Amino acid sequence: MNNLAVEYKEDFYSWLCHNVKLLRDGKLFEIDIENIAEELEGMSKSQQRELISRLRILLAHLLKWQFQSDRRSNSWKGTIIEQRNQIKELLKISPSLKSQIEEKKREAYIDAIEFASLETGIPESDFPQTCPYILEEILDKNFYPMS
Repeated sequence: MNNLAVEYKEDFYSWLCHNVKLLRDGKLFEIDIENIAEELEGMSKSQQRELISRLRILLAHLLKWQFQSDRRSNSWKGTIIEQRNQIKELLKISPSLKSQIEEKKREAYIDAIEFASLETGIPESDFPQTCPYILEEILDKNFYPMS
């Protein structure tokens, strides 16, 4: 194990600063390629996890809004607005995630049903088994599903 690999395990910040300096100085043969690749891959997965998480929360709140209209609140509306804004921001800084959003929506919807059921007391089987909202609706600031 080279010194950079040891530094990576013992002092991440120092490792990071050192590798940034090596890159900027053009000393590519000295950088810790393996751990840099691992970190970059982790960043990619983190962005995907964030997209799924935000879609899950947004979809659950849209379901609650639609299926429990008598309990609608400003808190729910605030959550819907915040998640839409955060998803739009994420897609703005990482536009290539747009190519995965339909798949991530399907993934997130499964958990959104469970979350909405838990919060409302409505059985999971009473919710549509596939997402009833198209992507344009999900991200549309004026869209709030009717019951």
